[in-house]
Amino acid sequence: MRVLIEVLHIVAGLLAAVLIASLAAWSYRRATHDIWLVAYVAMVAVVAMGIGPLRRAYAEDRARLHGNQEARDD
Repeated sequence: MRVLIEVLHIVAGLLAAVLIASLAAWSYRRATHDIWLVAYVAMVAVVAMGIGPLRRAYAEDRARLHGNQEARDD
């Protein structure tokens, strides 16, 4: 369940980045290329920052399924 929550957080961050970038590109057409470039970098950062919590959530879910709190591998 925790893995699903972490994935939803990453998806929410990506959707927020797309929404902000699309509105910014719409409002200032001269810099559309630059705005989307920065948005893509921000999306990569969102995914990269979500990897650690996602790994921890996976380890905790796996330990809970196996009934062993010592089974974490993070």
